[in-house]
Amino acid sequence: MKKHMMTLALATAMTTSGAAQADISGDAVNIGVLTDMTGLYSAVGGAGAVTATEMAVEDFGGEVGGKPINIVSSDHQNRADIASSKAREWIDNEGVDVIVEMLNSSVAIAVQKLASSKGVVTINTGAGTTALTNEECAPLGIHYVYDTHALPVGTATAIVENGGENWYFITADYAFGQSLEKNTSEVVKANGGTVVGSVRHPLSTTDFSSYLIQAQSSGADVVALGNAGTDFTNAVRQAGEFGITDTQTLAGMLVFISDVHALGLETAQGLQYTSAWYWDQNDEARAFAERFLERTGSMPSMVQAGLYSAVTNYLKAIEETGTDEGKAVRAYFGETTMNDMFHKNATVAPNGRVIHDMYLLKVKSPSESERPWDYATVEGTIPGDKAFIPLSESTCSLLK
Repeated sequence: MKKHMMTLALATAMTTSGAAQADISGDAVNIGVLTDMTGLYSAVGGAGAVTATEMAVEDFGGEVGGKPINIVSSDHQNRADIASSKAREWIDNEGVDVIVEMLNSSVAIAVQKLASSKGVVTINTGAGTTALTNEECAPLGIHYVYDTHALPVGTATAIVENGGENWYFITADYAFGQSLEKNTSEVVKANGGTVVGSVRHPLSTTDFSSYLIQAQSSGADVVALGNAGTDFTNAVRQAGEFGITDTQTLAGMLVFISDVHALGLETAQGLQYTSAWYWDQNDEARAFAERFLERTGSMPSMVQAGLYSAVTNYLKAIEETGTDEGKAVRAYFGETTMNDMFHKNATVAPNGRVIHDMYLLKVKSPSESERPWDYATVEGTIPGDKAFIPLSESTCSLLK
């Protein structure tokens, strides 16, 4: 579908004057939610991601510029080929204007590249690889919630400072895990620690015994889990069965509230992890979380909360520019500051990285928890300019 072209300056002026109707392609704004509906990350995104998107659209009033807002969704099954095929179908045949969520790094890289080549914005809220804003950056790609550089800046730094100097990695063998291990290793070494070894496992592994035995025999102070979702929770449970937590520190490099819920406080207590958001961090976050809980039965993950924020700000961009044309929308994001229940004073860098504060959390013991879903305390704040890769170190070609 051909987009109506309009510069950001002209669009803003027209919207401000109220003299022009919004220039919306196809007379509707179509949002595509591409996520893991049934696999190991489904509790992090999945149906809850669609709910978060629906809530954002409803809260916006169901229309923008006098045009309706439609939502389509699909399960990418954690496969880049399936995701790319669906993204192409949405863009070419269904007039989808933005693709959000993604959740899997290989999926996110493939879809960001495809969509940008077709003039369509992508807002990744779930995938973690830093490649999205480095070697795989794209003109219309936005990386919204977290990445594998920001996670260890909080968690690994805290663990090394508390005496966990020698690290061994059990890592998911695809783009996300590889990026997380690399970035965490850099933080460990920068803080005076060492990496004594690593082993990689396939996605959706159920038996971690051989990997845990290798980690145990390494003699490392810290066994770092460079995975997520059910891979992470399976590894944590089996580590307890092997007695690893009795003699070594288990470090979760990407932990979601759904993981803590699945493990239970008895198993997860004391775990430190870095997050972009926690449902109980302030009144605004609690208000959104309670509404989400009523609709889904679960508290939102940082991915689902970030998606609500991303969709809301995407619709604001259309409202302010007067168009859903990709370049104008992306330009607006680059010139605005975002303040909402998810983040404060957040900005979008030229490489697509959203810069906002991150938080170091610690899981409570059962006796410390006062009510359902009261799972963690905020131990510290990592300023955005410290959490994410500086532009001076970015390898994104858009910066040249």
